[in-house]
Amino acid sequence: MTTVTDLYPSRGTTEVAVPRRDPVLWGSPDTPGPIPAVELEAFERDGFLSVEQLITPDEVEVYRRELDRLVTDPAIRADERSIVEPRSKEIRTVFEVHRISELFAHLVRDERVVGMARQILGSDVYVHQSRINVKPGFGASGFYWHSDFETWHAEDGLPNMRTVSVSIALTENHDTNGGLMIMPGSHRTFLGCAGATPEDNYKKSLQMQDAGTPSDEALTAMASEHGIRLFTGKAGSATWFDCNCMHGSGDNITPFPRSNVFIVFNSVENKAVEPFAAPVRRPEFIGARDFTPVR
Repeated sequence: MTTVTDLYPSRGTTEVAVPRRDPVLWGSPDTPGPIPAVELEAFERDGFLSVEQLITPDEVEVYRRELDRLVTDPAIRADERSIVEPRSKEIRTVFEVHRISELFAHLVRDERVVGMARQILGSDVYVHQSRINVKPGFGASGFYWHSDFETWHAEDGLPNMRTVSVSIALTENHDTNGGLMIMPGSHRTFLGCAGATPEDNYKKSLQMQDAGTPSDEALTAMASEHGIRLFTGKAGSATWFDCNCMHGSGDNITPFPRSNVFIVFNSVENKAVEPFAAPVRRPEFIGARDFTPVR
């Protein structure tokens, strides 16, 4: 068995910050794709890219109806891929949605979506994770600050930072309804978190992040250096962000719901190996082991 070097140690006895050892843009300037060069430069600098309208209003309506169908289906609620909001007992997230729904599978294959992922990552890509997120008004809880790569590396076994996510808004993102926050430029530093990974950590972490959570001191230092950007936009807008961005979201105590579809693309040249800092792999509906390229 080939041993893969752990470039980003985490979940040890102390919290450690190390410089990123991977590119942000893996493609060459000539790599074809829908992203203009100036926007690629901004992605490399900031770690994210906002798209004012990735899908049309008519498409938004189609995908929103499909989201509503899924979260009200008793069979979906009973599926282990559904995560229930602790307070309201309503569905908060449905994972592996591109396998559950042909409509969302079509969205994953849409060249406006997968083409951007290929351009950033410089290769064919597969879906490491997909989900729909439902954040209804009046108390839906947020998600604490974290780097996705820290978890995907520690618990799923992704060796390198060659993964990109897109959050496509299916409702309007106001500045008050629990929107996505990112620290621009934070993707250039890996923060290895302190504390061992508990057995079956994913069952708890999908409702409330604990293991893999940075300290208040580290977050204060990063926010002081980089600032915090809050993303707003109409339904159909999208935010692409690097896997190592420090990000989170607040509670939604407004009457206005916030729902989105979230797709994680990983390079086929960065296939998951065994976890670097967890006793067992997470389930495949959270961290895929099917590396078939999106076509």
